[in-house]
Amino acid sequence: MAVEEGIDDYTQDGTVDLKGNPVRRSKRGGWTACSFVVVYEVFERMAYYGISSNLVLYLTRKLHQGTVKSANNVTNWVGTIWITPILGAYVADAHLGRYWTFVFASLIYVTGMSLLTLSVSIPGLKPPPCHQANIDDCKKASTLQLATFFGALYTLAIGTGGTKPNISTIGADQFDDFHPKEKASKLSFFNWWMFSIFFGTLFANTVLVYIQDNVGWTLGYGLPTLGLVISVMIFLAGTPFYRHRVPAGSPFTKMAMVIVAAARKWRVPLPSDPKELHELDLEESARNGKFMIGSTPTLRFLNKAAVKTGSTDPWMLSAVTQVEETKQMLRMIPILIATFVPSTMIAQIKTLFIKQGTTLDRHIGNFKIPPASLAGFVTISMLVCVVLYDRFFVPVIRKWTNNPRGITLLQRMGIGLVLHFVIMAVASLTERYRLNVAKQHGLVENGGQLPLTIFILLPQFVLMGTADAFLEVAKLEFFYDQAPESMKSLGTSYSSTSLGIGNFLSSFLLSTVSDITQRDGHEGWILNNLNKFYVYKAEVSDSMHVLTEELKVMRLKASNQEAAKGIA
Repeated sequence: MAVEEGIDDYTQDGTVDLKGNPVRRSKRGGWTACSFVVVYEVFERMAYYGISSNLVLYLTRKLHQGTVKSANNVTNWVGTIWITPILGAYVADAHLGRYWTFVFASLIYVTGMSLLTLSVSIPGLKPPPCHQANIDDCKKASTLQLATFFGALYTLAIGTGGTKPNISTIGADQFDDFHPKEKASKLSFFNWWMFSIFFGTLFANTVLVYIQDNVGWTLGYGLPTLGLVISVMIFLAGTPFYRHRVPAGSPFTKMAMVIVAAARKWRVPLPSDPKELHELDLEESARNGKFMIGSTPTLRFLNKAAVKTGSTDPWMLSAVTQVEETKQMLRMIPILIATFVPSTMIAQIKTLFIKQGTTLDRHIGNFKIPPASLAGFVTISMLVCVVLYDRFFVPVIRKWTNNPRGITLLQRMGIGLVLHFVIMAVASLTERYRLNVAKQHGLVENGGQLPLTIFILLPQFVLMGTADAFLEVAKLEFFYDQAPESMKSLGTSYSSTSLGIGNFLSSFLLSTVSDITQRDGHEGWILNNLNKFYVYKAEVSDSMHVLTEELKVMRLKASNQEAAKGIA
């Protein structure tokens, strides 16, 4: 009996310790291991958002960059932050495994953060202070200063590429899908994972941005760096409790093999019985750490990769499980593309939304609110909605749908998409009202502060947090859940890729609009002075009227000159 209990205590999902030995459920994993991962994420998110939340204002105020350039530099960097996880996922799945990829990437991350803190602290690494109303009159940062600052930023980005796709996956790996109780715990893990992210974000968007605006950038960047060091130490402290997965080979190579093999056998007919397709036996699959998947009729053309033709070349013959894994990754691509536009909207939180806040009255008595602090309401809204969703919405809806999640992940994402449409409509109406107030009070030309409270921007920030509680949480869980076991890190990186593409799209749209509207000598729609309206070219009728008036003046002057000569 004791022997049977000992056997049952071992995990059944193929997880091992760092030496490759099978692990006991009672000794490793579960919420005990996850507690280290979740606490790590609180401090790490504090560090990341401590830099990114106020970055657009540092570029504007300290490096003297204009609205379009500073916003694009932020979104290009954030886009890189979210794209590099593809590389980190590849290294983890193909070579080092999630744990060691995370550890090495963390060292790069800390290095980048440390260099960034130095670049904002040493006077010679930034241009002299400037208090001109027009930043075009300020001295620009030198090539060395820009290289140091952005070199640190992008070093940091490389580091996050190895941490982002692996840390959430490491957390999810601590629950055994073959154990009913642990599988149920995993359903709540992603909700509380996002809770930890936004708890750290809330601290960054309130305390850290206040320090940066009112105390100094050295302390404002030094604290996030210290927070990151603490977070890495917390993660390493949990090492004895983690379960690990053995690297299963490059997911890109596996997928390429299937596609190439299917293309090379495009004329070969498929057998009527799927059992005639090539598949590894159970013993070999277990030895390779694979979960066998039966053949499905979707993306049927790829099934030809498993048709036996006498060749054992891996670029000519793939196992059914390998084919189905490729299908699973390809089937998620349309969902990935559908999230690009809302990700573009999310990018505005760190750029144009904050720039809007700088034009408004930010005082509550003698206290002055940092513009970037409004992002804290995204966090608060997100935290409240996640708790309400997990504790109240899911139990009620589950009774009607019999779905453990309450509603499907795609339905949850769909609600988030609808909310994003509402957000942009509200933001558009708010901006129109803000510009009208600027015009009414004669603040268009001088770019002065409007007699409007900064809290008129509150609805768009609160709604963004509500949308994130639906879309972003469901997106992360969907891409992890639907990815095959051997490609979980790559699946998780789909979520970050969505945000990366969204930020690059934001840069493209902002640059394109600015370029098009500046043609023919116009000032453009997006200016350093956000209170200005777009100035249209004069109508033909208006131009003729002006020309006629100018001719009358010229004739009058000529007549006066002739009269003066006659008198002389």
